[in-house]
This record gives sequence, structure tokens and C-alpha cells, in this order.
Amino acid sequence: MIERYTPKEIGKVWSEEDKFRRFLEIEILLCEALEKYKIIPQGVTEKIKKRAKFSVERIKEIEKITHHDVIAFLKDVSFSIGKYSQYLHYGLTSSDLLDTTLAWQIKDTLDILLKDLDLLMDEVKDKAIKYKDNLCVGRTHGVHAEIYSFGLKFLYFYDDLLREKKLLEDSYRIVCRGKISGAVGTFAYLSPQIEEYICKKIGIIFSSISTQVVSREGIAYYLSLLALLGSTLERFATEIRHLHRTEVEEAKEHFYKGQKGSSAMPHKQNPIISERICGLARLLRGNMLASYENINLWHERDISHSSCERVIVPDSSIVTDYMLIKLREVIKNLRVNPNNMLRNIELNRGLIYSQRLLLKLMEKGLERMKAYDLIQEISLRVINNDSNFKDEVYKSKVIKQYVEDKELEEIFNPYDYLKNIDRIYKRVGII
Repeated sequence: MIERYTPKEIGKVWSEEDKFRRFLEIEILLCEALEKYKIIPQGVTEKIKKRAKFSVERIKEIEKITHHDVIAFLKDVSFSIGKYSQYLHYGLTSSDLLDTTLAWQIKDTLDILLKDLDLLMDEVKDKAIKYKDNLCVGRTHGVHAEIYSFGLKFLYFYDDLLREKKLLEDSYRIVCRGKISGAVGTFAYLSPQIEEYICKKIGIIFSSISTQVVSREGIAYYLSLLALLGSTLERFATEIRHLHRTEVEEAKEHFYKGQKGSSAMPHKQNPIISERICGLARLLRGNMLASYENINLWHERDISHSSCERVIVPDSSIVTDYMLIKLREVIKNLRVNPNNMLRNIELNRGLIYSQRLLLKLMEKGLERMKAYDLIQEISLRVINNDSNFKDEVYKSKVIKQYVEDKELEEIFNPYDYLKNIDRIYKRVGII
């Protein structure tokens, strides 16, 4: 059984305690930079480092009076550092702390998301290899189409995740941008070198230009990527939900000892995690929409984006990681039933071989539309009379004029559909 852990690691990144810790670290780095460029006396930073501390509870109490969280933070830290508080927040505006911290939090979140995405991809890859030669029926519109490989379902998913991983890796330079440029971004009190120094120290890049805030385009892009990834996870979760159905039962979510499926029906085993993933993907798309609304701000800044981002950015980050963890759990413990796959192939009574017969008749010289109409007529007879496609084909005098019995037998060979599977796998880079 897969280890069951909650995303505490990512939750900590977005905690109040950690946010204020980052605020303080940026303030200390500011003092370091100010010392380096001889703007404040040497030794101040070390004194602040030794004395500075904060309490979330105290900050909240102060905020009840100030109605401003950054000022509440500064007042609380100032109590602990005494006379050195005059060097705190030198030349900064609140958004210098807020946006630089947000970029830093997103950077750490991306690190975690990519780690958990890799773990999910490992499971998906394992299943793709394991079930590469496992026959099942492919469906389009929910209706039987042709013979398929069960492993291809995982390979397709893996390929999507591979691209989205690359997008997340590339997003650092777009999303993780800080700013230490002052009230309206003009560097009126601090040089750009100080911004560059601080951003480099915490592992993010600096924004080439900012107003009072960094452009919200980057945040919108980040939430777009999370919504895209969530939608891909949802697509595969939907696949599992279909395969889990009683009428299909080709693959099912694991059912743990002691688990209950229904308060009313003791027999129930439901695909609850897959359904949960589908629901959470809707949340990610909704948050993405809100992030686009946040791009439009008045002049050099208003705070209409702020309250919204305090909800949507942490929530989307934590929810995405949760979805990665839970879908990995589902895939690792998936109950796969190859016998039911073979049974389901037989449900269509051979109709899935219709295209192969069509192509064979064309190869033998029969005009395409005539061949199509002939096979469709046979297919409808099979459907309406509950007969068998192969039997009806062997009865057809027209088909016998074009195709010998030995050739007909080859048409009904299911494994021939998988003859190019290895090439597909090589294209994706798995084998």
C-alpha cells in the first residue's frame, strides 16, 4: 500500500508563520545590502539577526488596530530589535515584501509540485510498460471503436504530464519575480543593485520593471499552469471512473480494509478519489479565472487583487499537490482486470473489425463507398439481429468474391492492431 501522507510540506510554505519568517529574512537581506553599499553603519545586520523575532499572535493583535498586516509585522519586530528598528524597511513599500515573498513561496511550491509530479509520472510509466501488450477495446464517443492497448491509456497520460512538467520547469523565470523598487517602482530610495542582491539571495529573479507591484500576468500564468495540470489529472480520473463502472469493470480504485462505500448500501465500492480529483479540477479553473481578473489594476496599483490572491494562490497550490498525491495513490493501487477487458471486446460481437475488412476489400479492388455500404449493411444486421459479425461476413457471397477464407481469418486477429505499439512508446521515450 502506498504511503499515506498529507501535503504538510506545501501547507507550511503558505502558513502565516512562514510568510512572516520570509518577511523578516527579506528585511535582514535588505540590511545586508545596505551595509554592502555603505548606506547604513557596518554591524547593524548582525545586531538585527541576533535580536529580531516575531509572534503571529502579537502581529494579529496589532493588526486589529493598524488594519495593515505589514505595519503590524514591522511594529512587532521593532519591539525586539529596539533602536536598530530605524534601519528596518528602509526605502521599501509593503508590496516589496508581499510580492517578493509571494514569488519566493511560489518557487518553493514549484519545487514540491515537480517532485510529486515526478513520483506520479513514475507510477504512470510503470503501468504503461506493464500493460503495453494488454488488449482492451478503444472507445470513441463512449462506443466501442477498435482494439487498443491498455498501456496506451497510461502512455497518453504520461506524455501530457511530460509536457506540463516542462512548462512548470520553464515557469520559474516567468512567475518567480520579486521587486524591491519602492512605492511606485522607480527606485527613488534604493538602487536596482539592492533588488538584484536580495532576489539572488532567495533564489528568484528580479522583475525588469514594476509599478508598486509586479505585473499580475505572472500569477495568472502560474494559476493557468495549475489549472492545465489539474484538467489533465481530471481527464485520467474520468477514465478511471468509467473503467470502474459495474458494466465495464476493467480497472477499479483500491478499496481499503475498513473502507465503506455507502451509508445505505453495504456492497458499494465507489471511485471516490477519482471523483474528488474531478471536483477539485473545477476549483483550479475557477481560481485561474479570478487570477486573470487580477491583472487589471488601477494605475500603478490598487489592492483589489490582494484579498483574492491570498485565497486563490495558496489554495490552488495546495490543491494541485493534493491531486498529484492522491492520483498517484490511485494508480499505484489500481485493480486491473484483463479478463474483463477481453470479455468487453467480445460484447460487440466482432464489429470492431469492420475497418480492417473495409480496407481489405478496397485493396482487392472494390470501390470504397460500395465496400463501406456493404459492411455497414452487415453491421446493422449484426446489431439488429444479435448475431455475430464474423459469421455474417462468412455468409456474404460478395465478400467471398474478393477475400479468401485465410485472409478473412487474418482480419480477425486482434494482436495485429498492436503491431506499431513499440514505435509509439519509443516516440514518447519510454522504450
